[in-house]
Amino acid sequence: MKSGEINIQYIKGVGEKRLQLLEKLGIKSLDDLVHFYPRDYLDFTDLTPISKIEPSSVCVFCATVGFDPVAGYTGRGKATFKTTVTDGTGTVHVTIFNSRFAASALHAGEEYLFYGKVTKSKNGLEMANPTMESLDREPGLRPVYPLTAGITSGVITRIIENALPLYFEAESNAAIPDDIRRKFNIAHEKFALSTIHFPKNKADLEIARRSLIFEELLTLQAGMRLLKSHDRGKTDYRIERDCSDEFIGSLPFTLTGAQLRTVRECIADMKRDIPMNRLVQGDVGSGKTAVAAALLYTAAKNGMQSAMMAPTEILAGQHFNTLSAMMKGTGLKVALLTGSATAKSKREIKQAVAQGKIDILVGTHALLSEDVAFSRLGFVVTDEQHRFGVRQRGTLASKGLHPHTFVMSATPIPRTLSLIIYGDLDLSVIDELPKGRQKISTYAVDSSYRKRIYAFIRKHLDKGLQAYIVCPLVEEGESDLISAGEYAETLKEKEFADYRIGLLHGKMKAKDKEKTMSRFLSGEIQLLVSTTVVEVGVDVPNAVIMVVENAERFGLSQLHQLRGRVGRGKEKSYCILITDAGGENAKARMEIMCRTNDGFQIADKDLELRGPGDFFGSRQHGLPELKIASLTENMDLVRQTRNACDAIFHRDPELNEKENVGLKAAVKKLFSEENHLSLN
Repeated sequence: MKSGEINIQYIKGVGEKRLQLLEKLGIKSLDDLVHFYPRDYLDFTDLTPISKIEPSSVCVFCATVGFDPVAGYTGRGKATFKTTVTDGTGTVHVTIFNSRFAASALHAGEEYLFYGKVTKSKNGLEMANPTMESLDREPGLRPVYPLTAGITSGVITRIIENALPLYFEAESNAAIPDDIRRKFNIAHEKFALSTIHFPKNKADLEIARRSLIFEELLTLQAGMRLLKSHDRGKTDYRIERDCSDEFIGSLPFTLTGAQLRTVRECIADMKRDIPMNRLVQGDVGSGKTAVAAALLYTAAKNGMQSAMMAPTEILAGQHFNTLSAMMKGTGLKVALLTGSATAKSKREIKQAVAQGKIDILVGTHALLSEDVAFSRLGFVVTDEQHRFGVRQRGTLASKGLHPHTFVMSATPIPRTLSLIIYGDLDLSVIDELPKGRQKISTYAVDSSYRKRIYAFIRKHLDKGLQAYIVCPLVEEGESDLISAGEYAETLKEKEFADYRIGLLHGKMKAKDKEKTMSRFLSGEIQLLVSTTVVEVGVDVPNAVIMVVENAERFGLSQLHQLRGRVGRGKEKSYCILITDAGGENAKARMEIMCRTNDGFQIADKDLELRGPGDFFGSRQHGLPELKIASLTENMDLVRQTRNACDAIFHRDPELNEKENVGLKAAVKKLFSEENHLSLN
């Protein structure tokens, strides 16, 4: 029998009620159960004599129960069970709350292991609700699992103990081929899974963790490799005539060498039978849109329709305006489709697209609607790809017959990570800024400078220029922070009472955001108070100051994106980071922001100091969820599994050989859970 055919309801210790609780934890199969890893471990091996216990410390000791626990009640009527325990060096008063079952497990004169926090009172040392173990089991590491109401870590432990033999008896194929396992010194699956749940010691646990992380990262990278080649049959839309020079020559500005190189790389891709699948990474203001425009023009001149998808209506509107201006006089028809458009407008645009009357359709997720049909979609552009999933990009591409795909990202991502997050794409980097693009002067100061900053802003507003003030999102219960809305009201009443202030935040309706940004762009709003919704937004050349409050709460790459909102015009621009955080990490992060404007340097530093929060914080990357591996904490294994993937795919690019059957099955499971990939 295969592991997927075993109903976990009938595993000893589960039953109908617990099955529902397990499902709340995401456990629906035997495979899910054995791969439900502990979040921590209680270490019962490091015993402390009671006489050596430091008050307020968490420790484990072995002691004899003085008398059977005595029942009592708190002032609120809750049951308590009290006893004393001793190890010959000292005594601890133990209290168990609301658990007659736990108390009944303790018997006078018998020894037990006690794990928990010890406090000191006038009565001496005390321990409340300890984790207790009889000496029947050898002291070791005890798993602690993620929980939901109604189930304990001990219950899950016993269920997994019963499930593991069933899993190992079931028909299965190891995900890691034997030669790869030997080459990279990876433990067998049976040892790894048994040990991750029931480790005998820390050394074994480390071996098991490394092996399971390796397996998960190998599966992820193999899936991205398959995705890269999956469904990339011959395209009906080859470029026969390169019109990019013709378009570039009509522009009122000169492209950089990096932009020209990227255009050439893309044109070369689009001349082949296999559709282009390319990511173009470029810093803020590096000119990715101009590159996309040259390709959109060439695609149209070769008889293709194109679609360009952006994550927000603000950004989609900006692209529509930019492309409309660039395509003026070319005879090409550009249209905009967003969720907030009127029903009549949507209907007319969709009809024109289906009839082939629109050459370039710009839009948001609205482009993914089933009733958006193209007559000859040959080129798809996606902006800020990390905000979409792989599946969403695939949905748009599926509206054509193997169209060329061009993905733009202004979020600098360290190359090692981009090979994973965009593992299904070829990579181009625009590492040169257009001439005339000014360096933005950046300063990090504490809140004592705020009055001077306000005066600096007013001075520039009086010259007819504009500014941003960005506040972090305020989570519920964070009373020490002021929300963007409260901040805007305070400024209106006090320091900026004579100026026109606007407010922009994520909870506003799309049409209200659009209206606010339009007013800011036109100059009607002088000072815009905002959350990070402006991180990706409309270019306002007249905005010259970006102030970020509580800057320590943002990732470096996010701060860099915010800084990129200014410096778009001819006037000198400034970014002022306000933070009272005194930690070394915060200081190092502010220092790198002040030292460089290079987004890729900043991304590398962000990865080093903060981890993947900016890149993967809200799982916007579209990758399947990893259960045990970390794309940043396990960078060495990321590199090793990439090398392993190279070896595997060199000899078996479709994973069809016998030794790779298990890996292909693991890939299918990992990716199908997120509806990313369908492998036959």
